Amino acid sequence: MMIIPCPHCGVRDENEFQCGGTAHLARPPLDASDREWGEYLYFRDNPKGGHRERWRHAYGCGRWFNVVRDTVTHEISAVYPITEPPAR
Repeated sequence: MMIIPCPHCGVRDENEFQCGGTAHLARPPLDASDREWGEYLYFRDNPKGGHRERWRHAYGCGRWFNVVRDTVTHEISAVYPITEPPAR
């Protein structure tokens, strides 16, 4: 089980959270082609190593925040508010 540090509530078990997918994705403009929309909706990177994700503390404060998590070890190297730029 992962232990996730909520920036608002502190350290909690992963059972209290919902993953919202990849963070910092740029939505295409409304007049984008079908191909551009298809790539945005259905194709995501599946990196080995550090990956930026959005998480929601569903059974706590209910707030969204970003996490940098290693996809191999599940080690969390950074947690930061949803309004801040990407952490390294």
